[in-house]
Amino acid sequence: MTGGPDGKRQDNWPAKKRSFDLVEATADKAVEKHSFERVPSAMFDLDPVPKVITFDCYGTLVQWYEVLLSEVGRVLESSGRTNVDAGQILESFSQEAKRTTAEKPHRLYKDILRSGFRVAFRTHDVELHTDDLERIASSPMTMGPHPDVPEALRRLRQHYKLAIFTNSDDDLIAPTVERIGVPFDYVITAEQAQAYKPSREFFEHAYRTIGLSSEETVHVAMGMYWDMKARYELGFRGFWVNRRDETGNPDWLPYTEVLDVQGAANLLLPS
Repeated sequence: MTGGPDGKRQDNWPAKKRSFDLVEATADKAVEKHSFERVPSAMFDLDPVPKVITFDCYGTLVQWYEVLLSEVGRVLESSGRTNVDAGQILESFSQEAKRTTAEKPHRLYKDILRSGFRVAFRTHDVELHTDDLERIASSPMTMGPHPDVPEALRRLRQHYKLAIFTNSDDDLIAPTVERIGVPFDYVITAEQAQAYKPSREFFEHAYRTIGLSSEETVHVAMGMYWDMKARYELGFRGFWVNRRDETGNPDWLPYTEVLDVQGAANLLLPS
């Protein structure tokens, strides 16, 4: 992928894939109403200067898709189902996760991983053994950071406090945060909030916990449905980290699109 010095993609970019987060069965508008052509992202305004930069973790900071695609691929290979694409399994999981994370009472994310991948593999008629399921459900604890992340966080930490807002459990996210290798001032989980992004309940809990209003923060995230939808509905500033060369949802603008966390850091730090 190529981009300009500010992390924005150049005009001669390739055609976009749909994001796993653009499953319109749970979005506000039907897919027919969306334009999947390139739409301009907002220029970032650093006024007012934020006090805390908040981050989604899975996909944004650590290699969520890379690890899960590898784990799902192992299952498909061992079962002889090489005609099924691992990305299709993840798409099916994403649809199921959108449904189950919206349900009450709250369920731990490790349980949603188990139930979601059971449904995803069954949807594609792939046998899933218990040991494979447990390995996939625990794989978030093994996810390391994207190469750009540690240095970007170290640069940002010189000027801001840092927080993670994650759809995860406390024990599931702890080793992941440790692997990133940069201290965070706050780690807010869905388990603590008893709610999942993109719900208002999650973000209201998170802002109460860090003791700031949303206007005093900027959110950096890869999740279009999980994070940019909430950004639009709740009105806080945000960067969409488009790591996978995908098409954003124009209904949830304005967000500022960058290639990676370094691109967001370049715009957040004094020149």
